[in-house]
Amino acid sequence: MSTVRAERIGSALLITIDRPDARNAVNAAVATELAAALDELETDPALRAGVLTGAEGTFSAGMDLKAALRGESPEVAGRGFGGLTEAGLTKPLIAAVEGWAMGGGFELALGCDLIVAAEDAKFGLPEVKRGLIAAGGGVLRLPKRIPHHLAMEFLLTGEPVTGRRAGDLGLVNRVTAPGDAAAVALQLAGQLALNAPLALAAVKKIVRAADGVPEPEAFAAQREVLGGLMASADVREGMTAFAERRAPKWTGQ
Repeated sequence: MSTVRAERIGSALLITIDRPDARNAVNAAVATELAAALDELETDPALRAGVLTGAEGTFSAGMDLKAALRGESPEVAGRGFGGLTEAGLTKPLIAAVEGWAMGGGFELALGCDLIVAAEDAKFGLPEVKRGLIAAGGGVLRLPKRIPHHLAMEFLLTGEPVTGRRAGDLGLVNRVTAPGDAAAVALQLAGQLALNAPLALAAVKKIVRAADGVPEPEAFAAQREVLGGLMASADVREGMTAFAERRAPKWTGQ
């Protein structure tokens, strides 16, 4: 039985973790199937963006502790927790959070480029309550997304906040009414799909390359990526479409 569903909606791939009986917790099967869905997103040129969500009103409760006690790993080699947190995707991925995004579930959301959350969603990193740390990106990424002391409160207390509070903290891009997160995320995916795919990939690559490095090194990394981008057919198409006052027709080349 599949634990992850992938549905094409226009140029977006809606990826749903489908273990509602376990609050969409991540076990070995989820990690493997989520990695496969992300590969589909990456390799199909007709797909421009992905939306990650969870079935039946819960995003994900994080690592399946019972499965972990049986020796199952929720990681995929070289790709991190859930096959996502260290995957280095080139296409945009949007988290659509309803209900709980706890522990590894929160880290899956942090591994996405954009986050849409219902106002009553719950974000938390409770690992310290179980003798663990948020090693799937929580400890590393959260202090870069919000002020230091607020991140430390998440990491040291393990207490959750609502989607509305996460919006106030700048953790999420859109706060929606309950039940609307996936629809709003798909709207965002449609907006991203209007832009040049090579440019979107270049933005992601440069942001990763510039993370934590001195500014001269960041500009050097940007020049390397920009050189290839400027030689692309899509750059010429974008400029030509602007001059001709029409919508561009991207080829991804």
